[in-house]
Amino acid sequence: MRTAGAVTNATARVHTAAKPRLLARCGFTPASRKRLFSRAVYIVDENTKTPLFSLNANQVRPIASLSKLMTAVVWLDSGPAMRAPLTVTNADLDTLKFSHSRLAVGSTLSRADMLHISLMASENRAAAALSRDYPGGRPAFISAMNRKARALNMPNTRFANSTGLSPNNVSTARELARLVRASNAYPLIRRYSIDHQQRVNTGKGQLQYVNTNRLVRYGKVDASVQKTGFINESGHNMVMRVLVHKRRPVIVTMLGSDTPEGSRLDGVRIAHWLSCSLR
Repeated sequence: MRTAGAVTNATARVHTAAKPRLLARCGFTPASRKRLFSRAVYIVDENTKTPLFSLNANQVRPIASLSKLMTAVVWLDSGPAMRAPLTVTNADLDTLKFSHSRLAVGSTLSRADMLHISLMASENRAAAALSRDYPGGRPAFISAMNRKARALNMPNTRFANSTGLSPNNVSTARELARLVRASNAYPLIRRYSIDHQQRVNTGKGQLQYVNTNRLVRYGKVDASVQKTGFINESGHNMVMRVLVHKRRPVIVTMLGSDTPEGSRLDGVRIAHWLSCSLR
């Protein structure tokens, strides 16, 4: 027969298991947190919805190519014919930042390949082409992105374009965690965003693309969704849905590192906190 003390202890263990936390013995110390390069960070245990760490998580910041997660969500919600061809036109050129792209005007890819390289390799012209091809055109697409943000309870999030090249694409580290969680419900986002590389036929030859997230590309973290982003106004950003010990989902959002290396090192540090603290 179980004693009252045994029941109390069992209840305490269940309560403790339901409230995960990052541990000082795993390096989660004030000194370690001060060494983070990202200016805004949010870490949340998905199953229990327990915030594990928050740094300027409600600060509204430009999010750059993290926007492409919403681009993918809205595009897939429209139920497109993924095998149908889509051609890059002059309307897809970046006239804001004049960024370079290997995807030349006249290149024709399947819509699936456009989405693939937009997510995995952050290909701006691919994301621009997807928004232009949306029913109602680009203005309708941007409106749909903002409606979806409201539906996902992201009140501080705004989108001005599909690529993230506009500094008017803004959100918070906390609200981006909601977008990452929503993105994980789409099999193609899970597949394409974490793919290591992809070769596409453009009709003008083949192009080889690789994942912009080196933590994912080199197998340093186990993730089901990821995206990176950079413009001068935002700094270097990274979001991931990390599978701790291959089974426990934790969402990590990091905004505003001065360098890509800083963002990568933050990801490594946080992955260690998680793997050591959460069993």
